[in-house]
Amino acid sequence: PRLVQPHFTSTIEKVDFIAGPGNAFVAEAKRQLFGEIGIDLPAGPTEILIVADGKACPTTVATDLLSQAEHGPDTPAILITTSKDVGEQSIKELERLLKILPTAELASVSWSTFGEVIVVDSLDEAYKLADTFASEHVQILTENPQEALEKMSNYGALFLGEKTCVSYGDKVIGTNHVLPTKKAARFTGGLWVGKFLKTVTYQEVRSDRESGELGRLCGRAARAENFEGHARSGDLRAHKYLKDDCHWLSPGRPDISPKI
Repeated sequence: PRLVQPHFTSTIEKVDFIAGPGNAFVAEAKRQLFGEIGIDLPAGPTEILIVADGKACPTTVATDLLSQAEHGPDTPAILITTSKDVGEQSIKELERLLKILPTAELASVSWSTFGEVIVVDSLDEAYKLADTFASEHVQILTENPQEALEKMSNYGALFLGEKTCVSYGDKVIGTNHVLPTKKAARFTGGLWVGKFLKTVTYQEVRSDRESGELGRLCGRAARAENFEGHARSGDLRAHKYLKDDCHWLSPGRPDISPKI
């Protein structure tokens, strides 16, 4: 129906905008229709990135990485940690949990193809590196998770502390679920009320003199770019309101004669 609606059917009227999450087929339908109608944002496969310190629980790390890896065979699942031990134990736990996960057929492909564990020297380095990934979901498993609010800026949604997981955002917590992927978080956020609004402008010059002055300026600016037609729109007003000479105008035209 998401593909049909913009083209309308005998029972469904054409729409101007489509928003909402979906699978790869929904994303492709929206991509094909973009330009003919508006969409919230082009979305790629789900992404999860976890920042963890030395006190993070490897079982929690592994479980939460798999919670997103099961979405499909192309889900990046990344751990950035300051602890080599946490990294190694998380890998072992993840491999153990895969053996008993009903959706392991998908999750294992994502993990083997797009899974990463990166060990860094400090949390500052971890946050900086995480910002370069600009992941859709970023989970912070550190002693002071709120620090990430000041240290990071590129993410679709941030999940702070062990009590908060990405699955909550997917299913129950109520925050926006339509988020940027493929590093788009570097320049945009997720779906918000502004996507359903549009900005329009209007212009009205109310002073004869100011219109004439703008006409002179318009003429100079337009001719610098070789837009003679633009320039003459300005010339006309400079002539009418400031009595400027316009060599290209036909003489004796009362409708464009200078105002007295």
